[in-house]
Amino acid sequence: MTTPESRALAGGIGLVLAFTIACGGGSIGDSGHSSSARGSPSAASPSPGLAFDWPEYHQNPARTGVGPSSPEIGSPREAWRAPVDGDVYASPLIVSGHVVVATENNTVYSLDLFSGAVVWQQHLGDPVVASTLPCGNIGPVTGITGTPAADIPSRRLYVVAFLRGFHHVLFTLSLTDGSVIGQQIVDPPGSTPSVQQERGALAIGSGRVYIPFGGLNGDCGNYHGYVVAVPLAGGSSSYYRTPVATEAGIWSPMGPSVAVTGAIYVVTGNGSPTQTFGYSNSVVELNPDLQVRSFFAPANWKTLDAGDTDLGSVGAALVQSMERVLTVGKQGVAYLLRADQLGGIGGEVTSRSVCAGAFGGTALSGTTVLVPCVDGLVALTLTPTSIAVAWHAARPRTGSPIVSAGAVWAIEPDTATLFALDPASGAVLFSASLGGARHFNTPAASEGYVVAPAGQQVVAYSVAS
Repeated sequence: MTTPESRALAGGIGLVLAFTIACGGGSIGDSGHSSSARGSPSAASPSPGLAFDWPEYHQNPARTGVGPSSPEIGSPREAWRAPVDGDVYASPLIVSGHVVVATENNTVYSLDLFSGAVVWQQHLGDPVVASTLPCGNIGPVTGITGTPAADIPSRRLYVVAFLRGFHHVLFTLSLTDGSVIGQQIVDPPGSTPSVQQERGALAIGSGRVYIPFGGLNGDCGNYHGYVVAVPLAGGSSSYYRTPVATEAGIWSPMGPSVAVTGAIYVVTGNGSPTQTFGYSNSVVELNPDLQVRSFFAPANWKTLDAGDTDLGSVGAALVQSMERVLTVGKQGVAYLLRADQLGGIGGEVTSRSVCAGAFGGTALSGTTVLVPCVDGLVALTLTPTSIAVAWHAARPRTGSPIVSAGAVWAIEPDTATLFALDPASGAVLFSASLGGARHFNTPAASEGYVVAPAGQQVVAYSVAS
C-alpha cells in the first residue's frame, strides 16, 4: 500500500490462527519509569470529571467520531498547549477530565483537560531507532503509533509500544496514576516484528482488546495482516492472519470497528500477486473469537492488488441504524455493504466514485459519513440502498474528521492547521495553527473542548469562548 508520500504498508485477510503467548512475563526493555507532577500522583489535583468521555479512536469502538453538541461553537480560543517527549501520531483520548497522550518515544501522559498540567507520565521502554528498520516513514524513533484504548469501568488503559529489540508489547496502565498493571508481547507467532507495524487504533469489545497489524511504509519484508485479541484481564491471545502469501495488512489508523453485536470489521490493503483470492483489498467481518463470518471484495480486487490501490487505507464505517457498512479506499470508490452478510466478491449493495482517494478515519453523524479524501473532505448521505454526495470541500485538504459542538473538526497536515467546518456545507467556520502535525492526525472532543495533536505538543481549544 502507498501513503500519499510514498509506497506503504500492506494488505489482506483470511486465516484464523490460534496460539498462546505467555502473559505478564518479565520486563522487556526499560519499562516502568513513571513520574507524576511535582513528584507525587496527587500533586496535580485532578479536575472534576465531565459527563462525556472520548476513550477510543473517534470516541468509541464503532468509530463514529461524534462528541457533545453543546456548548455550540462560538469564538474558539487556544486554552493551553503542552509539550511532550516525542511525536504524537496517535489520537488523544479524554477520560474523566484528563487528556491521555501517547508518543513515539513510548511515553504516555495524563494531562489535566482544563489546564494542560501533567497529572502523571509513564515511560514504557526504549523505542526502536528508525534507521534499524528495513523501511518505514516514522522517525527518528518509532514507539507508540496506534491509538490506545481506555476501559472506563476498570480504570485501565491499553497501549501497544514498539520496543528496541523489535517487540510489540501490550501494556495495561492504571488511568489513575499511570502505574503498569500488566504487560505481554503481542507479536503473532511466526511473524517478523521488524517489518510489522501497529499503526491502527486499538478497540475494546466482548471482554477483549483488539490489536491490528500491517506493514511498514515501503512494503518491505515478509509481513501480513493480523488482528490479535487479548482478554482485558490478560491471558492467552488469539490471532487472525490474512491467508494471501504476503502483505494484505490491516494498517488504517482507524483500526478495527466493533459493532454492538460484537462483530469486528477490518479492511485490508493490497496483497502479493496471486490468482487465488486471499482476502486482500477486502472488508472482513470477524466474530469476537476472530473467526470469519463474511467478507466483501471489489470485483476488480486483482487490479487493485497490482496497482497498490488499497481498499484498506480507511477503516469500516458502521451505519448501524440501517445495518450497513461503508468503505472507501485509495481508488475513491465508496461501497455500501450489508452488515450481516458483506456480499463476497462484487457483492456490494451499491457503489459510486466519490473522490480521488481516501486515507484515515471516517466520522458518522446520523446517516452522513464524512470521508477524508486527498482532494478534500467529502460528506456522503446514505440510505439502505444509495450513496449521495452532500458536499465536497476541496479546500482545506483535511485529514480524519470528528463532529462536536455543532461543527466538523479536522486537521490539515500539510499546513498543521486545525479547522472547524460547517456540517451542512463544509464552509470554514474557524481555523488555528497547531505549529506541527503528523500524517493521519485526528482530534478528540469533550464538553467545551477540542484537543489536537501538534507534532511534539498537544493543544486544547475552548470551543465556545
